[in-house]
Amino acid sequence: MSPLMLRVEGRTFKDSQDREVTLRGINVAGGAKFPSSPDVPSDVADKFFDADTLSFSDRPFPLAEAHEHFARLKRYGYNTIRYVFTWEAIEHVRPGEYDEAWIDHTIAILRLAKEYGFMVFMDPHQDVWSRFTGGSGAPIWTLYACGLNPEKFDVTEAALVQNTWPEPSRFPKMIWATNYTRLACQVVFTLFNAGRDFAPKAIIDGMNIQDYLQGHFIAACKHLAQRIHDVGDLENDVVIGWESMNEPNRGLVGSADLTTVPSEQKLQMGTSPTAWQAILTGSGRSCEIETWSFGNMGPYKSGTTLVDPKGESAWLPADYDDSRYRWHRDRGWKLGECLWAQHGLWDPSNDRLLKKNYFAKHPKTGRKIDYEEFTNSYFMDYYRRHSEAIKSVQNHSIMFIQPPVWEIPPSLKGTKDEDPNMVYSPHFYDGVTLMTKKWNRYWNVDVFGLLRGRYYGPPFAIKVGETAIRNSFRDQMTAMIKEGTDYLGAHPCVFTEIGIPYDMDDTYAYRTGDYTSQALAMDANHYGLEGSGANGFTLWLYMATNTHAKGDHWNGEDLSIYSVDDRPLPLSPTPASPDDKSSTSVDPGSPAYSQSRSSETSKVSPSNIKATLSTPPITSKPSTVSPDTENKPGFRAAEAYVRPSPIATVGKVTSYGFDLRNCTFTFSLDAVTAAKEEAPTEIFLPEFHFPRDNTDVEVSSGKWTISLDEPDRGMIQRLRWWHGAGKQNMTVNGVMRRQGMALGKEEEEGYLDRCQQSKCSVM
Repeated sequence: MSPLMLRVEGRTFKDSQDREVTLRGINVAGGAKFPSSPDVPSDVADKFFDADTLSFSDRPFPLAEAHEHFARLKRYGYNTIRYVFTWEAIEHVRPGEYDEAWIDHTIAILRLAKEYGFMVFMDPHQDVWSRFTGGSGAPIWTLYACGLNPEKFDVTEAALVQNTWPEPSRFPKMIWATNYTRLACQVVFTLFNAGRDFAPKAIIDGMNIQDYLQGHFIAACKHLAQRIHDVGDLENDVVIGWESMNEPNRGLVGSADLTTVPSEQKLQMGTSPTAWQAILTGSGRSCEIETWSFGNMGPYKSGTTLVDPKGESAWLPADYDDSRYRWHRDRGWKLGECLWAQHGLWDPSNDRLLKKNYFAKHPKTGRKIDYEEFTNSYFMDYYRRHSEAIKSVQNHSIMFIQPPVWEIPPSLKGTKDEDPNMVYSPHFYDGVTLMTKKWNRYWNVDVFGLLRGRYYGPPFAIKVGETAIRNSFRDQMTAMIKEGTDYLGAHPCVFTEIGIPYDMDDTYAYRTGDYTSQALAMDANHYGLEGSGANGFTLWLYMATNTHAKGDHWNGEDLSIYSVDDRPLPLSPTPASPDDKSSTSVDPGSPAYSQSRSSETSKVSPSNIKATLSTPPITSKPSTVSPDTENKPGFRAAEAYVRPSPIATVGKVTSYGFDLRNCTFTFSLDAVTAAKEEAPTEIFLPEFHFPRDNTDVEVSSGKWTISLDEPDRGMIQRLRWWHGAGKQNMTVNGVMRRQGMALGKEEEEGYLDRCQQSKCSVM
C-alpha cells in the first residue's frame, strides 16, 4: 500500500516524508444545505414541501465550475476542505433509497479536488436538524417518522422557518438557531439520542425510533463511504477522514425542569418558550410567552406575546397514511396525540404537567443527566456506532470527533475509546460580532471562560480594548485545545468552523467598498488561531453563489469569503489597474472609523453599548453592485485571510503568526534533524503580501528559496527552507499597506509601484 497522504502521530499530523502538516482549510460549500433542483434556498417558499422529488446533484457546485472554485481556493493557500453534505442529499426519497446520481457527482468533485492536491474530510452537516425545522440536514421523512407534521410548524411555532415566514425577506437574522430550543428540534434530537429511554412506545419497523433514525443516518454515511472506497483512487489519497456530525444537540435529555428556561441556554431571541410551553403550543394550546431581544450584554426580555395556534397541532393527524414511506408504526404509538403525553409526561384532558423533571434522570437507573453525562453516554453511544461504520469501510480514516458546541468533551483519555487516529474538532465563533453584525473594538466577552465558571458573572468576563479582545480569542482557543487534551488525550485539534459575518455595519462595505471592519475581525480570529497552537482550521465558509443582496442564501447568513459581487484579491505580482485597488478609506462617519480606529481608552457606557447591539431583519435588495461600489471595489477582507502559514515542517512547529499591519510573518520550529534536500520545510507565502522581488527573509540557519509553483494544478507561492537541527526561527517582511486612509492620486500607480514604495527591511 502507498504511504498515507496524512497520518495522525500523537498531537500532530504528519505527511509521507515525516514532516508536520498544518491544516489550512475552508468549508466547501454553503450551497450543499439546500437542493439544486428545484433550487430552494431558505428564502423561497415555492416547492419547499416538495421534498421527495428533489435533487442535490449539482451541490456544492456544478462540475463544470469546480475548476474555477478549486483554483481560487488553492491560490488562497488552502490545503484542506471540510466537505459539507447533508443526509437529505443522500436519502431524500424514502428510507433506504439512496440518490446515486448525487453520489456520482460527489465522487467527480472529489476526484477534481485530488487533482488540486486538497486533503478532504467529510462533514455530515446539520443545523437544527433539517431544512424543515429551520436549518439543514435530515430528510423530511425523518420528521414524519417522529410523528411530527412539518406543515404545521409555523402556526404552532414548533420551528421558525424562513421559507414559511410570512415575509421571508424580513426573517430576523440568527433567530434560526433558537430552533434548538423549540418543540420540533427538542422532540427529534431527544428521540435520535435517547428514544429507547424516554420514548419506549415509539416503535417503527420493529425498532425504537432512536435505532431507526441513527441506523438510517449511519447507514447512509456508510454507503457514501463505501462508494468512495470502491472507486479505488480517493480513499487516503484525497479523502483523509470523516467528522462525526456537525454540532450535535441533546434535545430535552437532561432538562431539570420543563417549566423554566435552563440557565445554560444563552441564546434567547423572539418568542422564548419554556419546553412546557412549547409542548402546549405544539398541541394547539395558546400560551403567553416571553419575547427576547439581543442587546447590551446579550439577550434581554423585551415583553410577552400570545402564541395561539388556534387548535392546530404540530403532531401528525390520526389518519396520516404511513404507507407513503413504506414503514410500519407500532399500534402502541398513537398518531394525533403528543408523544410525550403518551408517555405520561402531561395530561391533555386538563393540560396538567405531571412530570416536569421527566428528562432529568435516566428512567431505569435514576442517574442524574447533565451535559457531561449526556456526552459520555448518549453522544458516545452514537459516536461509536458512526466511527465503527466508517472504519469498517475506510479503516485508515481519521475520525474528527465533535461533541456538542461549547461543551466539555467526553472522558476518553486512557480508555478503549481513545482512538489514536482521532482529532478533536470544536467550533469557535465570536458571538458578539456574529449577533450584532459589528466589529466592536471597545469590548467583547470571554464566552468560554464564562461557561467554565472562571468569572463571578458576565460583567467580569468582559474584555475591553482591541488588544485584550484579540488575546481573549487566542486564550479561549488555547483553553479549548487544553481541555480537549485533558479529556480526549494527546490528539490534534482542528477548529472545523470559525468565521465572521460580512454584512456588518448595515452593509456599509457593500455600499462603499470599505471592508476595514471585516478585515479587523478576520485578522483577530486568525491571530487567535495562530497563537493557540491549533493544528489547523477550516474557515466557515465558501459559498459559490454568495451575493451582497442574498448573502449565503441561507437564513440571512453572510459568512462566505467569496461573493460574486466582490473582486478577487490581486494575487499576481503583475501590475493591476487602479480599479483593482481595495478601498481602505475610512471617513469619520464610517462604522469602521468609530469602532476600529477610535482611541483604545474610549469609555464604555450602557448607552453606547446598546447602540451597537441590534438584530436587523434580512432585507431584500437587487443582486447588483452599486455605482458607488464600482468606484471603490472591495476585496472582501481577503488581505486578512490570505495569509502566510506553515505547510509542511521538518521538526515541530513551536509558534507562528502573521502581523497584518506590519506585514511580518514569524515562524519558529524545533527539529531533531536538519531538513533534507528533497523534503525541506515549506511555507505558503501569498504574493499579495510578499511579492518575490519585494520580500526580505531572515533565518537562523540554512538556505531558502521563494518560488511560484504549480504542483497540483493550483499555482501557489512557496518559501522552502533547508535549515539545521535544533531550535530555528524565521522572520519574513513583506509590503506594508497604509491602513485606514483614502487612496490619493499618488497611490494609483499599480500594484508593483505601491509595493516598491513600501519595501520593508530585514529585522
